[in-house]
Amino acid sequence: MPCDWTRERALPGEQLREAQGRMLDGLDAMLSIIQMPPGIPVATVGVNGALNAAILAAEMLALGDAQMAVKVANYKENLKNKITKANAELKEVKYQFKTN
Repeated sequence: MPCDWTRERALPGEQLREAQGRMLDGLDAMLSIIQMPPGIPVATVGVNGALNAAILAAEMLALGDAQMAVKVANYKENLKNKITKANAELKEVKYQFKTN
């Protein structure tokens, strides 16, 4: 896998997508990622987790860019507020179940 040939951090989402449909349905790609030896950092996100991969990449880039760090922090705060609001709305939903 190319990520063991470089000093760069690896974001393996693309490798997972490429492996889908092959004989092992991506299992070989996943195993190569989770079995990286010490000293080779690999950042992983869930399958079909493109949004999380983008946030992770933005957070890495923001380490060296204060303006981007502010934007990422604002985005995550808005995301937190959206989730909190959705959870509050979900608590208000009442279901009546009929059993028999």
